Amino acid sequence: MGELVGLSQAEVAQRLATDGPNLLPQPDRRSALRIVGEVLREPMLALLLGGGLAYLLLGDKIEALVLLAFATFSVAVTVIQETRTEHVLEALRDLSAPRALVIRGGERVRIAGRDVVRDDLLVLEQGDRVAADAMLIEAQDLSVDESLLTGESVPVGKVSSQDVETRGTHRPGGEDQPFVYSGSMIARGSGVARVVATGAQTEIGKIGTSLSLLEPEAPRLRTETARIVRLCALGGGAVALLVVFLFGLTRGGWIDAVLAGIATGMAMLPEEFPVVLTIFLAMGAWRIGKARVLTRRAAAIESLGSITVLCTDKTGTLTENRMAVVQVWHPEHGVAAVDQLIPLADHFAPILEAGALASAIEAVDPMETAIHEAGKSVRGDSRGWALEHSYGLRPELLAMSNRWKVDDTPDKFVIAAKGAPEAIAQMCNLTATEKEQLLAAVDAMAKDGIRVLGVATAETGDARRAQTHSEYAFKLSGLIGLADPLRPSAAPAVAECRSAGIKVAMITGDYAATAHAIAARAGIADGEVLTGSDLDALNDAALAERLKHISVFARIMPEQKLRIVEAFKANGEIVAMTGDGVNDAPSLKAAHIGIAMGQRGTDVAREASSIVLLDDDFGSIVKTIALGRQIYDNIRKAMAFIFAVHVPIAGLALLPLFVGTPILLGPIHIALLEMVIDPVCALVFEAERPEPDIMDRPPRHPSERLFSRNMIIWSVFQGGVAFAILAAMYLLGFKAGMDDGDLRGLIFFALVAEIFVLVLVNRSYSASLATAFGRTNRALLGVLAGVSVVTALILFVPPMRAFLNLGMLHAHDLAIVAGAGVSLLLILELLKPISIRLTQARSAP
Repeated sequence: MGELVGLSQAEVAQRLATDGPNLLPQPDRRSALRIVGEVLREPMLALLLGGGLAYLLLGDKIEALVLLAFATFSVAVTVIQETRTEHVLEALRDLSAPRALVIRGGERVRIAGRDVVRDDLLVLEQGDRVAADAMLIEAQDLSVDESLLTGESVPVGKVSSQDVETRGTHRPGGEDQPFVYSGSMIARGSGVARVVATGAQTEIGKIGTSLSLLEPEAPRLRTETARIVRLCALGGGAVALLVVFLFGLTRGGWIDAVLAGIATGMAMLPEEFPVVLTIFLAMGAWRIGKARVLTRRAAAIESLGSITVLCTDKTGTLTENRMAVVQVWHPEHGVAAVDQLIPLADHFAPILEAGALASAIEAVDPMETAIHEAGKSVRGDSRGWALEHSYGLRPELLAMSNRWKVDDTPDKFVIAAKGAPEAIAQMCNLTATEKEQLLAAVDAMAKDGIRVLGVATAETGDARRAQTHSEYAFKLSGLIGLADPLRPSAAPAVAECRSAGIKVAMITGDYAATAHAIAARAGIADGEVLTGSDLDALNDAALAERLKHISVFARIMPEQKLRIVEAFKANGEIVAMTGDGVNDAPSLKAAHIGIAMGQRGTDVAREASSIVLLDDDFGSIVKTIALGRQIYDNIRKAMAFIFAVHVPIAGLALLPLFVGTPILLGPIHIALLEMVIDPVCALVFEAERPEPDIMDRPPRHPSERLFSRNMIIWSVFQGGVAFAILAAMYLLGFKAGMDDGDLRGLIFFALVAEIFVLVLVNRSYSASLATAFGRTNRALLGVLAGVSVVTALILFVPPMRAFLNLGMLHAHDLAIVAGAGVSLLLILELLKPISIRLTQARSAP
């Protein structure tokens, strides 16, 4: 090939004008103000702000400020979380534009990656990051790490386009391709390549485009809570207007009618829902963080407990993303596992020594690094030898060798070779029987997903260096088997997922045999492996059907990962996807839960994910799922409690209207109950311990509602019993001629006692009465102490009692209050076995 000239400056300018810079398109980023505007349109937050303003207009400044503070906190948390999601394409843009060495006008010049254009000539050297997709026109012993795009840790060999057919499609991954791709790293060798695609047209650019088109799904909890709040708001508003109208017509006191309407509306509006949800998700993120898992989107916590399919990458997720020697084969002594090498060092040390001598002294290639590490403890010391010459890989002979001069032995030279077993067999001139024995060993290793290298050595006393290493008389040393080791935590974590009813599916760009072997060692369901080419032959309906029986996917490209995730979602599954590479980012963003690796993961993967494993430990996924189920259980318990509490509060607000008595509870009483006592009591549920079967039960049905019909029925029943007891007390007291203030005080404190009883009843799904008191929960003790202090202040501080218009309670009144609480506890605990079937129902309402 003649001297390479490259593009002229005029040609560069023309291509820049036509194609634009070598950058991904700048996405339309949402400003913080725009995000705030979107957040303010949420019904829950609108209710918080509207309620706060209403209290402010009524003159209840303290309650208004508390409510507005909660609203401000909710806005701040949401804006911070949403702003983070805007950074995903920015991280991708940084990766896609490294600096580049190009040939222009016959000279080599270093330019910014953004200035690379189509038809530029890229000069590639070891350690360079490729700036654009390009076709190789020269390649010398070139191998490229494409893990950024394929997820596979082993560099792949490259060849010049002069040596292979270049027609047809080409994608990252696979040996002996004449193409290199933007974002990949040159692991060994050198070359020159002509740019064929820049910017959004590159493989990494296509991933960025797909990311920009994906819209994350609205959090299920937020959506469902907004729905129930809207229904309650509509119902409460209608009832409040009806109360004002009827009260005014029947009693003529329109001021009292307005107060009664306000009290009724407040009693029926679940202001606590958004407050409790914000607190639970924030505390849940903190608890998950203690397990070394970062929650990037708090709303994703609610989906953790409903995961039905966990799609996991292989490299760096199930495995350690490094190469290690796992087996060594000797022609006479057979195979030895890596933990057997030291006892059998006499037989196997020469194989590792030969492999190390055939590798670079300062290894960059992960396989050469692994061979050096494995041989340190068993091979002889070769520090006295001098490297004379290296013979590189050639397309016709896939082997490389190093010629060493042995300093302490005059006229002695050792040549060590390693490469494809077939190439080594050819160099050693093996007999048919010997070659058959060698290939049988290779096949046995390959079935276990092991990458196999042949190793041979030759000795000569001739100081004249041969033109090619094929001229030496090599003798077969053996085979070295390398693999990416399975993480120790992977198999137990997979087993726990399966026992929890979660299907684990492995999606990898590696070969089918390797994928099958790793899946078998990890305990993923054995069976058929679906390859990328097989997947392309299926339409969406056929793929959805195959997914019911497939757990291992091999030779999968990025857009195919995304298609698999979307197909699982179309089947009604709740999908979690783990990954660490750029190639995983679209599927991480599309999944209900994207789980990125924090240490080895790329910025793009982390930004596209919902949660990040800070220690890259696959076992942390199981802990996170268990915590997600616990958090969701506790949210359900808190919401059930709030539903139950609103029934007696609303009932007591309406009761005087129907029996013709003075207003019992005014806005200030209901504000105190709903904005202070109720949320504080709900904190007990956030700290509640997990149920015993937390990881032994199947995931909840994907369509199951948080506010299921069964849960609402049980909650309303609890509140109805509480209201019946309080109504009976009120009517008897009124009939007995009790003073309005004294009667109001009796009912108010009895209601506080019953609220605490409802906390005890809803703490556990267990039917045991002892559970109500016996489960350790420090928050419960703190809340009990806090409520007791507030109650005592109201009861024994005259100004506070007068402000709330409550009378003083005497000893017999306190006994009645305690009796009301105990009666409610006994009734509900005796009936709890019936409620278990309702609250634990897993089907959709």
